Amino acid sequence: MSTKKLICGFHAVASRIRQSPQGIASIYFDQDRRDQRARDLLRLAESIGLRVIQVDRKRLDGMIGDNRHQGVIAEVTGEVAAPVLDLGDLLNNLTEPALLLVLDGVQDPHNLGACLRVADAMGAHAVIAPKDRAVGLTPTVRKVASGAAENIPFITVTNLARTLRELKDDWGIWVVGTADEAESDLTTARLDGPIALVMGAEGEGLRRLTRENCDALVRIPMFGTVESLNVSVASGICLYEARRRRMAGA
Repeated sequence: MSTKKLICGFHAVASRIRQSPQGIASIYFDQDRRDQRARDLLRLAESIGLRVIQVDRKRLDGMIGDNRHQGVIAEVTGEVAAPVLDLGDLLNNLTEPALLLVLDGVQDPHNLGACLRVADAMGAHAVIAPKDRAVGLTPTVRKVASGAAENIPFITVTNLARTLRELKDDWGIWVVGTADEAESDLTTARLDGPIALVMGAEGEGLRRLTRENCDALVRIPMFGTVESLNVSVASGICLYEARRRRMAGA
């Protein structure tokens, strides 16, 4: 039996309409929105025959809770994440060296959404996270991701340390963890070939077993007065450096 889930926000809903409209059961729209952005999305939905239900904002608030839905919510059937969820299948079908983002227990939905967004922007092939003690793909995550949750595979694993070992031993992927106290600098670290960049949780960093299963630990060089960065900002910096090196052939 199919399950129904909610995604909200203009970017997330528009992305879902363009990529997989057949999975959308209904779109709930704020009946008081008349701006151009609202009209464009409404026209897109109606042009392909989607069921659009005009409702008041109070009903939308009740569907999502305190999440900022921007006046549009889509009810979708089945899985709403990117379709490739098996790590082995994904790695087998890559046509370039793997570029993976691994999140070690990120619990804030805004952080996860932002991480998905930067991973998608930098062409990462998947985001990997543990099933326990970490946030999943909630409506807030999907909204913050602005459509990236529907583009990039989000793969949850039971044992992160074991997954890192498998990435190294079975797939030849170089696993690089980030830590403020690391001696090696990101700008001089080895980032060629298939790589997995591992980011720690908010305030805690990498867990012991995660650290032990990294091939190397690196730090992001800091030139100002702040001592640490948000996990999504750090992810963006590391992914950009890895992608920049590839484009430069370094």
